[in-house]
This record gives sequence, C-alpha cells and structure tokens, in this order.
Amino acid sequence: MVTETGGAPAAGTLHGLGVSPGRAAGRVCRMADPPRLPAPRPVADTARETALALRALEEVAAELSARAGRAPGSEAGAILEAQSFMAADPGLRETVEENVAAGMDAGHAVDAACGHHRRALLEAGGHFAERAADLDDIRNRAVAAVLGLPVPGVPDPGHPFVLVAGDLAPADTVNLDPATVLALVTEKGGPTSHTAILARSRGLPAVVACRGAPEIGDGTWVSVDGTAGEVVTGLAEEAAEEILRRAAAERRRLAASTGPGRTADGRAVELLLNIGSAADLGAGAQAEGVGLFRTEFLFLGRADAPGFEEQVAAYEAVLRASPGGKVVVRTLDAGTDKPLPFLDLPEEPNPALGVRGLRVGRVRQDVLDVQLDAIAEAARASGVQPWVMAPMVTTAGEAADFAARARARGVTRVGAMIEVPAAALRAGRLLRELDFLSIGTNDLSQYAFAADRQHGELADLLDPWQAGLLRLVAECGRAGRAAGKPVGVCGEAAADPLLATVLVGLGVTSLSMSAPSLAPVRERLARTSLAACETGARIALDADDPAAAREAVAGMTAAGAARR
Repeated sequence: MVTETGGAPAAGTLHGLGVSPGRAAGRVCRMADPPRLPAPRPVADTARETALALRALEEVAAELSARAGRAPGSEAGAILEAQSFMAADPGLRETVEENVAAGMDAGHAVDAACGHHRRALLEAGGHFAERAADLDDIRNRAVAAVLGLPVPGVPDPGHPFVLVAGDLAPADTVNLDPATVLALVTEKGGPTSHTAILARSRGLPAVVACRGAPEIGDGTWVSVDGTAGEVVTGLAEEAAEEILRRAAAERRRLAASTGPGRTADGRAVELLLNIGSAADLGAGAQAEGVGLFRTEFLFLGRADAPGFEEQVAAYEAVLRASPGGKVVVRTLDAGTDKPLPFLDLPEEPNPALGVRGLRVGRVRQDVLDVQLDAIAEAARASGVQPWVMAPMVTTAGEAADFAARARARGVTRVGAMIEVPAAALRAGRLLRELDFLSIGTNDLSQYAFAADRQHGELADLLDPWQAGLLRLVAECGRAGRAAGKPVGVCGEAAADPLLATVLVGLGVTSLSMSAPSLAPVRERLARTSLAACETGARIALDADDPAAAREAVAGMTAAGAARR
C-alpha cells in the first residue's frame, strides 16, 4: 500500500487549510494510487462482462454497508451507509449496462459510468458536488474488484505514521486508529469535507487543500500543524520526536481541563456537542449539552420517511442521554441539494440555492409537521424540554411561521440556524420572533463568499478567519446582546481554540463542536479574559486576510500571557 517516490524533499513548509487542530510529527506514508485500467479489450460475451461489472458494484455496496454497520448510529456510519446506496444506485447500474452494450469491457464500463455520474454531481453543485469524492472511491473499489486487485485503502507500515493522500473517502477514514495514524494531510478537500469532519471527530490534526502534498516522499519526517495549516517537511528525526513529546504533554494537560466553559474572568461560555444520534454522546461526558443534533441522519438512505414512533424513539434517546440536559435539535436539513427520495422534489438548476432546509416545507409541510410532533412527544416522554431550530431561515416571516408551528406543539425554546447572510444582517429582527440563534459557519461562509464548500481551489475563501464572515457573526452577537438572548456557533469554526476566543469577543455565548475539541477550547478560554477576547475580535475584524488575523490574535494572546 505504500507508494515509493524516490526520496524526501528538502526541508520546507507547505501550506494548506488547517481543519482539525493539534500538532503531530512522524514519518509519511502515502495512500496507494488508484488502480489503473489496462488497455481496453474486445468484448466477446456482453452478458459475462455485464455480470462482472455489476457484481463488483454489489461487492462494493455490501462492503460499505458492512463498515457502516460497525459504526451504528454515528455520523461516520451514516456517511458510509449513504455511500453504499450510491454504489447500489439503479441509475449507476443502468449506465454500466449501457457501456458494456456499447462495447466496453467491465473495468472500463465501471470507470466510465462513475465518471459520468461524477460530472453530473459536480454540475449540480452544493451537496451533490460534495458526494463526487464518494463516487471516486466507489470507482476505485469496483475497478479493483473487476481486475482482482487489492482494494485501495489506508496503508499499514507497521509503525505510527502521518497519512498523506490526494483525498480520503469515508471508508478510508472511518476506521482510522489515532494510535497509528498521527495526522492527515490531503491535497484536496475543504473545511467541511469528510476528511475534515472525521479527523475532528477522532482528534487527529489535519491539513487539507495542501498543494505539494503528493510530492512528499514516503518515510519523510514531517510535522503537521492542524491549527495553522502548515506541514513542515524534511525534519530531523530528533526534532519530530520532540514535537511528539510536547504534543503528548499537551494532551495530558488538556485532559485535566474539566468543568463548564468560562473565560479567565468568569464569563460563562457553554461548550456543547455536535451529534447525529445518541451513539455520538459516549465521548462527550465533559460537554454541557448538545448544541447541534443533526436529525437528518435518521432520514438518509431511505425510500420512505421514518415514521412518527421511530422518530420519537430516536429523539427521546438523545434527550435522556445528553450531558447537562440541554439539547438543540435541528429539524430536517435536506432538500434538492441533499436529496431524499421520499421528498419527491423536482430537479433544480442550482440546488444549493433552491428548496432546502426549512424551504422544503413550502412543498412538503407534512414532513416538518410530523417531525415537530415527534420532538414534542419525545420531550413529554423524557421530561426534557429541547431547544428546536430550523435550518436555512432567511426572513423574519419564515422565523415567525416556524416559531408559531413549534410553539403550538409546546416547544418553549425556538430558534434558527444563521446560514444565509440576509438572516445575519437581520438578526435583530429575527430575534423578535425567536428565543435564540445558532450560526452555521460552514454554509454561512459558502453563501457569503460565493464559494462551493468542496472546491479545493477556493478553500482559502472558506477559512473561518475571513473578516467578512466574522463581520456577519458580529452582527448576530450584537443583536443577541441587545435582545438579551443567546447566540451560539455550531459550525466547525467553534472547534478552533484561538478562534473560539474571537467568537466570544464578538458576542457568542455558546460553542458546539465534536468531543475531542472540547478540552482545547475550554483550556484556551480559561486563560483568556473577556476583555482579551474582545480585543482579539477587533483585531480579527480589521485584518486584511485570515493568516494575518490568526497571527495577530495569537501574538496578542502570547504577549498577554507573558505579562501575566
């Protein structure tokens, strides 16, 4: 599985996008290249070739489903299950059959079919484009099965290593062992890619969109800074070992950080979890509750919507198990950019700007009504009153309508996700209708900068340190303070310890993240006063670019620590 490259490069620094904080060092081990197809061969028996190609897709679908089964109820499991459905998609099978009928052998038929559907996903944009990398993985696995080659996957060199790849598929990342894989570096990807999401959930430092990553030779000693987005190559082994010692000491120090989130001078900042089901709560004992319960994982990969009783059971399990008792439930975030067959929504030319999130209620109000009924019943059964918010709220009218529907069912705390710039700019007006706001920095960045979340060439625009994004967060924070109502961040920006201090300085009152990020964020806040948070916020808002903002705030923080 290790690809030989002819040696390590000279010492230097590669830059990418840091998507999972922390620092690590070790020898590089690269992912094997995708299986290469031999030259096309004549097809004498189309039935045999068709059967060979379809059997390969069936094997891939079964393997992905089995892997999903080993991570039941988790975000990783849901991603793999959705990928399994892609491999078994009748449309993909039909294209394969057509390719064989046109004279292609099994391997080339699978390759061409996956390429065709991949292009369609990219052209559709939004969530569709995010799934293009999944089709690459399906192609590689199916072609390997056709050719009788080993399935591409994570290498096993027999020692801890830094994994370097062009990109990583969910099946590659779901079973990564943090004791063996020290850090991740990929050439592609963005802050919301599968690599980023799963690296954060495992506490692995990760840098994506790192140009030059494929040229790093196997065995090269490197350090990876998942906060700054830097990969230093050509280290001496002694230097790498020292970085590992310091990282281990840092982890031990952070493990001692417990209790509620507070600034150094006692300002409370709730530290919460992002989850997809009750299964994700196991590692979050130090959280003060759940800041984002993504209910769509209950709906993915199904031909029919989950029934009322099934939904009640899933929501009740989370309400009963949540640490701290607080659970912020997001209603179904799906639509034409996150297709669910049972919604039966028409195709759109630009799904990311179409019917998604709360807007699904314009054509399928019954789906939202059943979900709200189920949430209300789960609250009665558990005795825990959830906070309920809708995704993709854009106007005060939408906020008022959603609030009325939720409150009519007994929900006492109703809010909205802030993912659209128009909503951030009118946050004060929305809070006349709502009890709280939660900022989804991932989508808010995408819409504010007109940059697709999965476009590797535009990853710098999606850096959460961008002043334009922080200005929108500041608008929400200001509105929250004026209304005396809470404003949280549940996007990936909340997991950056240094940026967390800036967000608090902008008026954010809670931060929601994956479990491994809780301790670093808690510890950073505990040694930063509210006044320093506010100073850092002003510095970041005035910076010319994300790198300058990060450097200036870090310098200010270090200077303050030195004075103490």
